[in-house]
Amino acid sequence: MLALGLFSYLKLSSTIEAQAEQSDIPIMNQMNGNIEQVLKTLDYSLNRISDSSVMQDVLYRSMTYMDFQLYNDLRREFGHLQSLDMKVTDVLLVNASESWVINNRGLYGLDQFPEKDHLLSFFSLPYNSNWILHKNGELGSRDTQSYTCSNTIVLVKKLPLNGSDKRALVFAHIPVCSLAKMMGEETDTRHVMILDENYRIVAHPNEDLIGKSVLETGYMKETDLERITEHQGQFTSEAKSASYSVTYSRSEFTKWTYVSFTELGELKKASRPIGWFTLYTCLAIIAVSLGFVVLGSRRMYTPVQGIVKAITDSLPVRDAARGSKHRSEFQMIEDFIQNLFASNSSLKSELERHTQQVSVFFLINLFSGKVPKHEIEDRLEQYGYLEQIQNWGRLAVLTLEIDSIEDTKYGASDYELLMFAVNNIVEECIPPQSRLTPVVVDRTQATLVGFSGMDEEAFDSHLYQLTELIQKNVRLFLDLDVSIGISLPFTSPRHARRAYREGQEALMQRLKLGKGIIVPYANLNAGKHTLIFSYPKHLQNELIDSIKLADEERAHALLKQWLDEVLGKERSPQDDQISLIRLLNDLMIVMQESGIQLEATDPQGRSVHEELLQLYVSQEIEAWFRGRILAPMLQVFRDRRDSQYHNLSEQMIDMIQKEFDTDLTLEECASRLHYNAFYLSNVFKRETDMTFSEYLSMYRFQMARKWLTETDLPVKDIASRLRYTNPQNFIRSFRKHEDMTPGQYRAKYSAPGL
Repeated sequence: MLALGLFSYLKLSSTIEAQAEQSDIPIMNQMNGNIEQVLKTLDYSLNRISDSSVMQDVLYRSMTYMDFQLYNDLRREFGHLQSLDMKVTDVLLVNASESWVINNRGLYGLDQFPEKDHLLSFFSLPYNSNWILHKNGELGSRDTQSYTCSNTIVLVKKLPLNGSDKRALVFAHIPVCSLAKMMGEETDTRHVMILDENYRIVAHPNEDLIGKSVLETGYMKETDLERITEHQGQFTSEAKSASYSVTYSRSEFTKWTYVSFTELGELKKASRPIGWFTLYTCLAIIAVSLGFVVLGSRRMYTPVQGIVKAITDSLPVRDAARGSKHRSEFQMIEDFIQNLFASNSSLKSELERHTQQVSVFFLINLFSGKVPKHEIEDRLEQYGYLEQIQNWGRLAVLTLEIDSIEDTKYGASDYELLMFAVNNIVEECIPPQSRLTPVVVDRTQATLVGFSGMDEEAFDSHLYQLTELIQKNVRLFLDLDVSIGISLPFTSPRHARRAYREGQEALMQRLKLGKGIIVPYANLNAGKHTLIFSYPKHLQNELIDSIKLADEERAHALLKQWLDEVLGKERSPQDDQISLIRLLNDLMIVMQESGIQLEATDPQGRSVHEELLQLYVSQEIEAWFRGRILAPMLQVFRDRRDSQYHNLSEQMIDMIQKEFDTDLTLEECASRLHYNAFYLSNVFKRETDMTFSEYLSMYRFQMARKWLTETDLPVKDIASRLRYTNPQNFIRSFRKHEDMTPGQYRAKYSAPGL
């Protein structure tokens, strides 16, 4: 507990320091943004004035009293700069070429201006626009507001801005005091300042520090200056006087650095009372805990005994007797938990085995084209294959078939076992990271393989080496000749079905080349992929199922989805017509098998195939299928379903009426009628608007009322015949339905003489 308290105190102290340091960052960003906004506004405004027509006239004119209108226009422009938002107190324009000076107080000749040489020296500044720190009063006369500060920030621009021949200088003055007010007041733990490129202080609430190096403040060492390299950062400075958390933000606009110093020692003082409080709290908790431990230890055995009893009751008699011989109850609990873990491991192994079987079934369906394309990636991820495939650059499918088992030591009954052995050999020959699980599809062994970091030539060469190794091992271990087909490389698992068919087509070359061959599909069909048009067989199957269930709404939706899938692809009209005729033929096969008659021709004497081939608009095709094909099929299946439902319901009602006084259940009815119980429940509900149990209960109450009014059977006998466990349950149920007891009902409604 003391360790926890110490940890809490230290953690709290570090949290306070971290929060204080983190709070400096938004404060610095806000201060930076506020000051930069003022400076950027001033820079933009002065650029606008410098490019104005008034300034262009002034630059090339020797100003005299005759130019008072031009002077007034210029003073008006300068007056816009001297607003409260921009903090400017004076603007000075020096025209060296025409030898005159304009400031807040008027127009002067440059030769008579005392600071002439000092002003002209600013032509040597490195940039056309410069921010400099300057002593107040060193650039000539200005308004008295500037004199309240001993230092001023001066924006100096050489004019014209875009010309190489600089004729004039313009100076905009911002008192340092104005910027210092925007920085906020200092606290005992936090000191804020602005530094120029040479780490001199250009703004600080204490004006005595203006112009001095930051090293003179004692907050930083000279080596700390090298750590100010990023646009924004934070570090700890071990100065002579104390430790400081230094937060800085550099400005790309002015090249200034905004710095905040937070004294860590002062922050730690704030956490000391919390430390003492934590100590006292921990001591109190320890004392209370000791008291509870003493009291709780006396009662601890009660729940342990309950656990042991629960374990004993859950075990078979033999295991419980063996468990009672354990040294202690804790040993019994430990063994029980170990058994649970063992059972869990066994179940996990069983689940993994079944998952492997399901994944093999998925791969067989993938090669057979029975997996919808939009489900392929989800299923691959489900079985843990997707990440492996995504790491491969190229994929291919290897198809292998046994050439012949005639004239070998094997018989026809051994074929499945031989394919299993071949499948295992393929697994051993190809590394797991380069293949998915090999599977057997009908009489063909198929493997999806892939590699990364290979060009096409290296990929083909490596595949050929693998197939040669497989052939060699099959011949070595099974003494059989096998042929192997290699598909063209592909990149998406959605093309696995096409690649499987390419491998099968490659194997057909055995008719010409003989047995024991390895045939890359690249040698066939000019090295191009087979043209496999995707036919939505799964949608067709769902459509046929919905028709057989007489689900008109779903059938229409699936028909539209099928048409969108087929007609939405970029294929030739002939290919679309082939798919439409295929769908029509499959639907007509269903009609023939179901005994549904369809008018062979239309009034013009055309067959249904000719009718369909005369349609070229998808909406017309959909309407034709709905009205000409689906409508008669749905009507026939709907009539058959209703008749079947009615017949099933009648049989179930007959069972209830004959066997209501037995333990008749829905499952027993389903077993007799050879239907699924859930299906029968839906059929019965559809026909009677009642569930099976509701109807059975209703009929039993009907018989109870009849026996009460027409016979003198005792209530307990009636309850027994209606399968109630005791008369009280029957009486409660009867009262709930009739608002009176069975005895009251008999007295009220029975015939006279009973």
